[in-house]
Amino acid sequence: MKYYVSICILALLFSCQNSENVTQTVEENAIENVDIPRLNLEQANRLAALPLACVATEYPNKLGQTLGSDADLQSPQDLHPAFYGCFDWHSAVHGHWSLVSLIRQFPDLEKKVEIHQWLLQSISKDHILKEVDYFNGKHNTSYERTYGWAWLLKLAEELHQWDHVTARKAEANLQPLTDLIVERYLEFLPKLNYPIRVGEHPNTAFGLSFAYDYAQTIGHTELKTAIEKRAKDFYMNDRVCPLNWEPSGFDFLSPCLEEAALMKRVLPKAEFEIWIVEFLPQLQSKTFQMETGKVSDRTDGKLVHLDGVNFSRAWSLNYIAKGLPDYAHLKNLANQHINYSLPSIIGDSYEGGHWLGSFAIYALNSIED
Repeated sequence: MKYYVSICILALLFSCQNSENVTQTVEENAIENVDIPRLNLEQANRLAALPLACVATEYPNKLGQTLGSDADLQSPQDLHPAFYGCFDWHSAVHGHWSLVSLIRQFPDLEKKVEIHQWLLQSISKDHILKEVDYFNGKHNTSYERTYGWAWLLKLAEELHQWDHVTARKAEANLQPLTDLIVERYLEFLPKLNYPIRVGEHPNTAFGLSFAYDYAQTIGHTELKTAIEKRAKDFYMNDRVCPLNWEPSGFDFLSPCLEEAALMKRVLPKAEFEIWIVEFLPQLQSKTFQMETGKVSDRTDGKLVHLDGVNFSRAWSLNYIAKGLPDYAHLKNLANQHINYSLPSIIGDSYEGGHWLGSFAIYALNSIED
């Protein structure tokens, strides 16, 4: 019996010593620094080719509309004269955002003349008023809620920040639709009793983050206040998000990271630092890792979503880390995710090419020097 006890004690001591060694080894094996991807002029020219190839490409097209009568059976361009390309409405919208973001950062893009001409042709007063008419239709009050709404406000925000005559004209033309989308948010948020926590279009945290950015940039106090209230209502008491459940097979957003990035926006710094420890405690570790989303078939419109999850994870990780030295290691993880998917989207099939460029640009824009 004494021999058995002695063996157990020795085993326990050895186990503890081993555990300490493992912990030490893990801490020493923090993620190695990876190359920081940069959005330069050469890269911008390649990325600009993606939206230019699709914003005026009407077919194939997924309208996602509710038919009220035979009169609704019209072509995509007739229904949506501004945003009819890139397979669906929201992709057309963020395709336009991509062009504005790139030309704003790189005024000497090879296709700069074509981009300016297209923006003025597409975002014309008449086209936008017809888009407004569509949203005001009896069966379309929830159309593109809230993913397309969020990208429309991101486009409006980008135009507002671009100091150019093209931007002033396009922003003014877009304003009726921008105002309508803001109204839709203000109507919808008080009625939404529970957040939508999926990794695709309806994700509430993503939609609120982009809308919040717009409200903050423009100075729209009512929208900003409404989003702060609902974000706290929805997420303030969340604890230990199951990050190991992600990603699902078709995800292009991370429910956990999108939520954290939203709360970083709406909470004071000190309050957020307390909240994030309880919500995603593993993010504090210098050795924290997430395997990149693996794409098995980039010609499959759903499976290619996982390239999107890599880019959206990256922009969320960078936003969480911004201004928080204890989370600076997350930037390296973000770079890993961008570097995995970025080489694949140029020359990609239309299933990914019609939208992934926007995700790549937004992820690259999230990188700080």
